[in-house]
Amino acid sequence: MGGVLRRYGPVLTAAILLAVAAWLLLLVVLPQLLMVDFSFRPSLPPSKAGGPEDVYTLRNYATLWTNQIHLAIFLKTIWASSLVTAVTLAVCYPVAFYMAQVAPRRRLPLLVLMLVVPFWINELLRTFAWYIILAFNGPLNAILVGLGIFSEPQRLLGGDAGVIIGMVYVYILFMVFPIMNAMESLDRNQIEAARDLGAGWLRIHRRIVIPHAKPGIAVGCIMTFMLAAGSYAVPALLGGPQSRWFTEVIYNWFFEGGNWNQGAAYAFILLILCVAFILLMMRLFRVGLTDIAK
Repeated sequence: MGGVLRRYGPVLTAAILLAVAAWLLLLVVLPQLLMVDFSFRPSLPPSKAGGPEDVYTLRNYATLWTNQIHLAIFLKTIWASSLVTAVTLAVCYPVAFYMAQVAPRRRLPLLVLMLVVPFWINELLRTFAWYIILAFNGPLNAILVGLGIFSEPQRLLGGDAGVIIGMVYVYILFMVFPIMNAMESLDRNQIEAARDLGAGWLRIHRRIVIPHAKPGIAVGCIMTFMLAAGSYAVPALLGGPQSRWFTEVIYNWFFEGGNWNQGAAYAFILLILCVAFILLMMRLFRVGLTDIAK
């Protein structure tokens, strides 16, 4: 804060802080408070708003536990988002380690550019690309049939597998860069010393690399899980009736069912889930907000 004050002066610093505070208040805090207020009120026609029936109630929240279909979709969203997070971590950890500790410095900008350039394209277009790849007559089925893995094309769309594959690709950068950023500060001499003392790669990663990269891993898992749990475009395009996401149920309440109060309750439940996951990751990796902020 002192550095910002010295750099921009008191007037400009105050203006920046005021703009940030207004942004947070108008676009984050107030919408969330309105959503909470909506979630505790019944869905009533405008003529009955403010009347004797317009009272605070837990009925909208109880709906999730009494509607077995929505509860099953909610629980499926939790485990599927966790699976997306785990698969993304497994894919991104070797990439992040290579870029942070193995790749020559002169080659690193090219590697980063190769990762970033595909994400200059809109998320919808990237998801549509996976729709084409996973299609019944798409290139992936043609390759699998050509290699003899399948005797005939398989339906890869309309199920959870296609949604998970699409999400792993869409959110891969949110896992790679936090882990890479944490690993870059690790002294390579520690790895070399452990290798000289006879430690294998598995033990080196378990005892040296992973403990050092815990904040980055925690941030990557938090961001990936929250984006996966809150995703709408990917499950809507790559999924089907048997692989509905909880966000699709929320969308239906708001824009098809016209019940904003019920949709707000479901959205707030999803928000609580994401906050609980953040606390779980912080406890699991034994990191605090200060470690994550680094």
